[in-house]
Amino acid sequence: MADSGVNKGRRRFLVGATSVVGAIGAVGVAIPFVASWQPSARARAAGAPVQADISKLEPGQRMTVEWRGRPVWVVYRTPEMIERTESLGDGILADPQSARPQQPDYAAGPMRSIRPEIGVLVGICTHLGCSPLYKPEPNAEDVGAEDWPGGFFCPCHGSRFDLAGRVFRNVPAPTNLEVPPYHFVSDTVVVVGEDGEGA
Repeated sequence: MADSGVNKGRRRFLVGATSVVGAIGAVGVAIPFVASWQPSARARAAGAPVQADISKLEPGQRMTVEWRGRPVWVVYRTPEMIERTESLGDGILADPQSARPQQPDYAAGPMRSIRPEIGVLVGICTHLGCSPLYKPEPNAEDVGAEDWPGGFFCPCHGSRFDLAGRVFRNVPAPTNLEVPPYHFVSDTVVVVGEDGEGA
């Protein structure tokens, strides 16, 4: 039987068009499926951990990452900054031993961190929720305190914190800055929002 009535060009076009539409449909189904593997915005806001690459952070610098909708500071403290912070007397700090639970157990001690040179702090003043300024240099004039050792200054109501986030006496803030749960997955990557293994 002869197939002289069949238009081969039209058949090829229809097969090709159907294949293209099918491929587009497959991609359209795959994208939402793959995207569903990622934490939702709601999950991230509820506290999904975030990673911070600190490989480019220079000594003395601070970087900010967002966790639970709050700024979290990662501070690379120099040996001089550590020495100044550790030498602060109990008489000028309201909670020098961090007796109030504002940090995980593994962040105990005067530097309130796993590694003394890397500080991780929630960047919100414990008075009324302002974000303090980073004033790492000693004797900064605009802080309004004699013998300023370097730290964080909240311009809203004058609260002051050292470079470990410990609050000074006689300021409005009642407690030290919060240290969130965190751990290192390498020398240059810190995960904020979850404790490490064995913590």
